[in-house]
Amino acid sequence: MNNIKFVHTGLAASSEEKADRFFIDILGLEKSEPKIIDKKLTQAVFGINDELIMINYRSATVEYEIFVYREYKAPEQQIAHSCVKVNDLKKIVNKCKDACLRVIEVPKGASVVTFISDYDGNLFEVKG
Repeated sequence: MNNIKFVHTGLAASSEEKADRFFIDILGLEKSEPKIIDKKLTQAVFGINDELIMINYRSATVEYEIFVYREYKAPEQQIAHSCVKVNDLKKIVNKCKDACLRVIEVPKGASVVTFISDYDGNLFEVKG
């Protein structure tokens, strides 16, 4: 048996403000103190010759590690996504719609598949 434990999902945002608006205001996660990732490490890992700010947003059951990179743009045809289960799907969907975020709701049998995009185009599947 493999002893693998999920730790976090790493994503990017073009600004700390956009990340806060999504991960705190929409998903209700707690924010850690931002840390600076030095240029040497970001070059070696991501091929980016610039310092990045790294912020963790978490709850008891999920953690996102967000790298703030002012030049970040998600792909136009986003397939990669993170999936989260929430207590009140309708509330999250309404918050996203009120914030003019992209919400995709597709009927699938007796249920609906729901995807949302954050302010930078990162894609999330959301289940109730």
